[in-house]
Amino acid sequence: MIQELTVEENIIFPISLGHNKPDRKKIDSIINKLGLEKRKQHFPSQLSGGQQQRVAIGRALATEPKLILADEPTGNLDSKNSQEVIKILWEISKEYGRTVLLITHNHDIAKVADRILYVKDGCVSERR
Repeated sequence: MIQELTVEENIIFPISLGHNKPDRKKIDSIINKLGLEKRKQHFPSQLSGGQQQRVAIGRALATEPKLILADEPTGNLDSKNSQEVIKILWEISKEYGRTVLLITHNHDIAKVADRILYVKDGCVSERR
């Protein structure tokens, strides 16, 4: 996140890079879905780790990608915020029809996935 931008501005930022005008209803919908409506004018330094992670998810959603790559999205979060972030990613996958590729070392988090692949010594398999 860019520290000088608010939550709302951070979510809009990737859209503006493409010189596109953001759809305000869509941005508000994303902010509400992430539970950040009361924090949208706050700066990253004023947010908890979980809220910052939700802003990052919002940035990813703003450009409507078909694939969202989430590399250790809960790595620096406590268990409550980790569960919230995973729930949001799962809901996004189902409600928005997005594929979420989640990389994690946490086996409990991996259990929510539709499919689990393991990487060991550079080899990918479906067995641990």
